[in-house]
This record gives sequence, structure tokens and C-alpha cells, in this order.
Amino acid sequence: MALKLSRPLAVIDLETTGVNIANDRIIEIFILRINPDGAKQTKHKFINPGMPIPAESSAIHGITDDKVADAPLFKTVANELKQFIGNADLAGFNSNRFDIPLLMEEFLRAGIEVDMTNRKLLDVQQIFHTMEKRTLSAAYKFYCSKDLIDAHSAEADVTATWEILLAQISRYQQLGDTVDSILSEIGEEKIVDFARRMSFDSEGKEIFNFGKHKGKRVEDVLEKERQYYDWMMHGEFPLHTKQKLTEILNRTLLSKKR
Repeated sequence: MALKLSRPLAVIDLETTGVNIANDRIIEIFILRINPDGAKQTKHKFINPGMPIPAESSAIHGITDDKVADAPLFKTVANELKQFIGNADLAGFNSNRFDIPLLMEEFLRAGIEVDMTNRKLLDVQQIFHTMEKRTLSAAYKFYCSKDLIDAHSAEADVTATWEILLAQISRYQQLGDTVDSILSEIGEEKIVDFARRMSFDSEGKEIFNFGKHKGKRVEDVLEKERQYYDWMMHGEFPLHTKQKLTEILNRTLLSKKR
């Protein structure tokens, strides 16, 4: 079964210096962009992270400092990547919790704004875990009857992810054949910030998801304890978390003036 697209879909995989969204950096990115007419385009970049690659990370993906020594910094290719992604919805494997948050963090560090408004985020791992609960290699074996060669190579992982997605919509008829129908079936996660330091309560209001104010509405805390905002802005929180926190503060201050 083919996936019916009303807008482009960009399938993304990153190899990185580590798994800390706030501090780690991209060292390889591969993007497969599928257009509504079925045409495909790819973008592959090695990135100099501007920091040493830990040995434990190199042991996973095989990328060492020497391999990316002459590669461009992310800020050099940031606009090129933004233009390639364009208005596409985003997909990947564990992409909602890692690849997309880290990519957005890199864009923000480079001073590049990427509008996420109304952009669909389709995490193939979420489909897999909802239906079968396995890993990428197991998913590839289960859905495509293939062994995943060169796992943790960005290109191999993206290719496998796309093939798994097509196999999933063929296997699970209830998913339908559009991004919207899939998300309607598996649930579309509503997030405030990619690091999930904040979430929504039952009334759609932002609440803190950690610390002493866990469960409290962000706007209430910021109104009564402004120093908590200052603490977070100076703390080791991802830039996207700080950006959303500032948006909530500005919105709260504006509402008080009215």
C-alpha cells in the first residue's frame, strides 16, 4: 500500500556526539524527502560538531573526529537544510523524542527559526511500539523480512524506516494511508517543548513536568515566582525549552496588561 501525502514528508536520521539534547551535536544527517507525487529527494551531510566525539559514541556509529575534521559546522549548512525540508511534515524512528528535538536545537543555536506550526510529526517507532513493541532492527526484520545492514548508518536507518512505514500501513489497515489517519489511530502527541520539561493539563494549559513545581501551571509559577524563570534561563536547559518558557512569560505579561 502506498502512503498518500497531502504535503511532503521528510524522513530524518541523525548520528550525534551523544544523547543529551541540550549539549550534544549532530555529526551526520540524512534526509529522505518524499513529495506528494511520489518523487524522492535526499540530502546527506557530515557535520563537524565543534567538540570531540566520545569514544563510546564512535563505537556505535563508527564516526570519529578525523572523519568529520574537514566537514562544515552545522551553522554553515543550516539554511540549506531548512530549505530542503521546506514545509514538509517530519518523520523518523524515535524522532519525536530525539532526532527532531536535537535538530531544532541545532537550528536555534545557528540562529535559524524553523516554523513548526501545523507541521505533523510522525514517529515510526511510536507506530511500532504501539503495534509490536520492538527495536529498529527487529522492526525491519518483522515488517520487511530483512536484516538491517549497517545499523547506525544514517542512510541505512532512514531507508529502513521508510520501508517499515510502508509495510506498516499495508499490514495495519486501520492506520489508513495518510499521515493524518495514522496519527488519528496511534495518537498525536501534543508537546510544549521537545525536552518535555513542560506538558499540557486537561484544560490545555502548560504545566511543569519536573522539579518542585511539577504539575503546576507555568503561567501561575512565573507570575508568583519570577526568579524561577531566571533560574531556568541560566540553567542547562535546551534552547527550545527556554524559548517556549519565554513565550509563555510574554503571553502572561501581555494578558495582565489588558
